[in-house]
Amino acid sequence: MKTKYWITGTLALLPLAVGSLFVTNAHAQQAVEAAAAAPELTKDETEKARRIYFERCAGCHGVLRKGATGKNLEPHWSKKDKSGNVIEGGTLKLGQQRLEKIIGYGTDGGMVNFDDILTKDELSLMAKYIQNKPETPPEYSFKDTVDSWKVIVPVKDRPTRQMNKFNLKNMFSVTLRDTGEVALIDGDTKEIRSIVKTGYAVHISRLSKSGRYVYVIGRDGRLSLIDLWMEKPSVVAELKIGFDARSVDTSKFKGYDDKYAIAGSYWPPQYVIMDGDTLKPLKVVSTRGMTVDGEYHPEPRVASIVSSEIKPEWVVNIKETGQILLVDYSDIKNLKTTTIESAKFLHDGGWDASKRYFLVAANASNKIAAVDTKLGKLAALIDVAKIPHPGRGANFVHPKFGPVWATGHLGADVVTLISTASDDKKNAKYKEFNWKVVQEVKHVPGNLFVKTHPKSKHLWADSPQNPEKELAESVAVWDMSDLSKPKATLNVAKDSGLPETKATKRAVHPEYSADGTEVWISLWGGKTDQSAIVVYDDATLKVKKVITDPKMITPTGKFNVYNTQHDIY
Repeated sequence: MKTKYWITGTLALLPLAVGSLFVTNAHAQQAVEAAAAAPELTKDETEKARRIYFERCAGCHGVLRKGATGKNLEPHWSKKDKSGNVIEGGTLKLGQQRLEKIIGYGTDGGMVNFDDILTKDELSLMAKYIQNKPETPPEYSFKDTVDSWKVIVPVKDRPTRQMNKFNLKNMFSVTLRDTGEVALIDGDTKEIRSIVKTGYAVHISRLSKSGRYVYVIGRDGRLSLIDLWMEKPSVVAELKIGFDARSVDTSKFKGYDDKYAIAGSYWPPQYVIMDGDTLKPLKVVSTRGMTVDGEYHPEPRVASIVSSEIKPEWVVNIKETGQILLVDYSDIKNLKTTTIESAKFLHDGGWDASKRYFLVAANASNKIAAVDTKLGKLAALIDVAKIPHPGRGANFVHPKFGPVWATGHLGADVVTLISTASDDKKNAKYKEFNWKVVQEVKHVPGNLFVKTHPKSKHLWADSPQNPEKELAESVAVWDMSDLSKPKATLNVAKDSGLPETKATKRAVHPEYSADGTEVWISLWGGKTDQSAIVVYDDATLKVKKVITDPKMITPTGKFNVYNTQHDIY
């Protein structure tokens, strides 16, 4: 299925800034000057650049290019510093040559080099494109959502028991980024059991409370429901929730098991509540509004969503506003929401070991917000190193500081450990450290994911966004009894045995098997390069298996069914 983008033809540019009703003469003059100075693009060039921007850039920089994890990419912007002085910048000020170098070679802040992903002509094209005024995508209504809904296999026609002999607890849902597919790989045999057509560049796979269904959402806003009980697991329902999306989860509180599902959209900025077993849309809620700084934002995207098992609530993190929403789903028609102020540019995060506290990165603010879901309020706002990116993070017991939660960083050379002793009586002796950074473990910039397992003594961290090829192709492993230096740095690309290429094969997303004995790492090559998943023995750090298949193109995220179902990380 060809990827559908938010616009397929030319789009007239709006004369006013999005979200504004009035502009001053000075602002109007700036807009005229910016438009006059911007490089001209043909209709075909604009269409091609728009597609590349959606696939490669919008996630970090935003559809409207106002920035979040990545920098603001508007042709001209101005803001006040802490002293009240006006600072001006923009892509027009940087100019064509400088932009081409930034896009081509990447930055120390975690932006990868695109010179081995895009051609020279494409690099030049993207530098021109971002000097032009951002286009505004159309809205996506509740009616649009309903019209997109498909039930491929009705509930009454689905199996009443598991019809295959797979060990579903050790099944892996693997994103095949550039083909718009998910590969379901048997963790016991390492065989691909099914390749399922889904949305483009699936961001996450989430499991139903029961472990039967896999919910996957593509960055094109397409949500797919996969039934693992079928003889050959396949999609039984679909829904398109918007034009750009990242997050999904189900209802997990006792009595509401899998009754509802929720998915968050990047564009339009909103979330959709659905029936859990059919994806029938029930409600669409906009997230546009004021930031924690008191300014209106037109594009407050829904980042991570998790489901509480303490209350009938979802934790919904709104990226640009810095607002954390506790959405009570006990009465969908009369929806109640608790809004918790934290810090701007919320991204991803995970539960602490007790599953009471959710820790989420406000990555462009260099903070971690800890939410007490039992009391419904912010427990702490913790300063950390530059651009934290935890994925779900990693929980383990530190030999000195007790229970901690770990996050890596895109822009700093450390893995940060935060105490999560909370007010638990059994951890009373560690209470003085609670919600403090207790250690910064030396790593390299460009980390996306850290991972461990309750049955493991190791902490794993990748660095796929690092601009150095060897570092981007490697992972670091620490013995948790001694975090002073890595126990080993494994070059996954070399260990795979694949032919060496000029292009970087990024080692990304360590994921444990259900029993904690294996660690699976994606080797993410280009569309035309052979990719692989390299499986390591967690005890010996030796390669156990290299999974390759011509159909397995650009694997990225891998989600073990049991670990994802039970939030084990």
